Amino acid sequence: MLPIRDIFAELFYGKLFSLDAGLQRLFTGDMREQGRSLAAMISIVVRSLEQPENVAVALQGLGRRHSAYGVSARDYDTVSVALLWTLSHALGDEFSDEAEGAWRETYRRIAEGMQS
Repeated sequence: MLPIRDIFAELFYGKLFSLDAGLQRLFTGDMREQGRSLAAMISIVVRSLEQPENVAVALQGLGRRHSAYGVSARDYDTVSVALLWTLSHALGDEFSDEAEGAWRETYRRIAEGMQS
């Protein structure tokens, strides 16, 4: 994902806002930087899947910040839909059923960590 992070972010946020335009109110900064931060965080979590304790504290802090911004539990579901859609479009044929299942599980872990 990192080599195409700018395209990934553009696709992701476009889909996210098409699913729920009200979420745009949560984003006031530079969307390119926001997208790069998203790609970096996802990459860190993916590399740490075998050792989730390494990112647990970071995810909890990220979750607290998101809660302070006004992110609700329902928004995590919307993000999941946007993320899976974006991955399917960005990865094309490489986004197999197995890959989709792995990404679903990865996002579930991220969302649970952020909401804990």
